[in-house]
Amino acid sequence: MRDIISHIGLVNVITPAVLAADSTPATIDLAGFDSAMFAIHVGTGGITFNGTNKVEFKLTHSDDDATYEAVTAEDVQGVDTVDAGGIVYALKAAHADPTITKVGYIGNRRYLKLLADFSGTHGTGTPIAVILIRGNARHEPVA
Repeated sequence: MRDIISHIGLVNVITPAVLAADSTPATIDLAGFDSAMFAIHVGTGGITFNGTNKVEFKLTHSDDDATYEAVTAEDVQGVDTVDAGGIVYALKAAHADPTITKVGYIGNRRYLKLLADFSGTHGTGTPIAVILIRGNARHEPVA
């Protein structure tokens, strides 16, 4: 069978919007799933990003949904490096074309938060959306 719909769960992490300021990270609960992947959608940059005027996507994880720590390179896949503070993806240069970046979470914590952290001046917003795909469900079909 080519059935995937019964095996995955989706979480809207950042609702599609044109943003010019930090998102409010929601708690993501991975209970009942053994894998997770973020799909970070970024449209054409509203500004020309640089080292000062940038957007950094910071991923943190927790066992108890109270104390969050930044992920490290051992906790994720699909990215070359993880910078201080759990930065798994950063917009620091011109972003002329829309992209989707995949970031897999392979850590062992139950709770996640992803923050789109804006630094500098963003006079014009940038279209951003993030979906989390939870996979390897322990109980199927997934509703």
